[in-house]
Amino acid sequence: MRTVIVDCAIYRGGRRTEGPADLSDALGMCRAGGDAFLWIGMYEPTDEEFERVRSEFGLHPLAVEDALRAHQRPKLEVYADSLFVVLKPVGYDPVGHTVVPGELMLFLGDSFVVTVRHGEAAPLAAVRRRLEADPRVLRHGPAAVLYAVGDEVVDRYLDVAGELQVDLEELEAEVFAPVNRGSGAAGPRTAARIYGFKRQVLEFRRATGPLTEPMERLESTPVPYIPERARLFFRDVGDHLTRVNEQVDGLDRLLSDILTAHLAQQGVQQNDDMRKISAWAAMAAVPTLVAGIYGMNFAHMPELGWVGGYPAVLLLMAGAVWGLYRLFKRRGWL
Repeated sequence: MRTVIVDCAIYRGGRRTEGPADLSDALGMCRAGGDAFLWIGMYEPTDEEFERVRSEFGLHPLAVEDALRAHQRPKLEVYADSLFVVLKPVGYDPVGHTVVPGELMLFLGDSFVVTVRHGEAAPLAAVRRRLEADPRVLRHGPAAVLYAVGDEVVDRYLDVAGELQVDLEELEAEVFAPVNRGSGAAGPRTAARIYGFKRQVLEFRRATGPLTEPMERLESTPVPYIPERARLFFRDVGDHLTRVNEQVDGLDRLLSDILTAHLAQQGVQQNDDMRKISAWAAMAAVPTLVAGIYGMNFAHMPELGWVGGYPAVLLLMAGAVWGLYRLFKRRGWL
């Protein structure tokens, strides 16, 4: 049976407590206590499944539509009764060498936080367990959840950037490695791999680049439901995000350099092949020319009556071919 609400708990003073199953009663209890909040985690809910949460917490319809439809850019939106944040966590498949994107939405409001997850690249169970093990952070309320989730997402960015770096260094070594004649190791398949990595880096950039502006707002400007004392923590996440974006830029430049080097190698190889073809064509043209002349079947041609004419012509053709071969070999065409 499909479970939409993955976890639901009340946190009081930074510690998980039991509470009523009814969302309205649970939210009322949290607001009455003053030091408690409700955290609901949901996984790919439908419109009907999310309707109860929307009505209980008074979430804005536009934010709800974005949360249900997914495919959003990272952003931060402020509404009358809630704060809406979109994050794009990513994972990395080392077998297929692909970036696996996910999507994560957070609603923060008065004594509540709702997380909506899409895809498999954004597990929150580990974040919740880590927060529950550190009540000093969790007692700061919904802002602590946003910080911990953002920190986890950006740390995963660093891991993915490191894995991409390793794979690109292997690709770079392949491109610059000596290629055995006829092996085709740095041929069209290498170009396809380079363009494939280009697409993965672009997918990665779509997740990391747009997140810069929301993080700058969280760390430097007043935002509802985010206490001023929490800005320092978001500044730390923003610093990590800056490192990630610098790494992504470096990966993109490295890919461009690899592609340029590969295309240059292909051009050199093609020129080398054309020289070889031209050299062999020239060596084949000389005996063809001589044989063509003596195959015209005219009655009066020089040396037709000469007994040694046939072997002499063969020696002439062989000598001419040998001379051309030595010339082309000395110039590096063969």
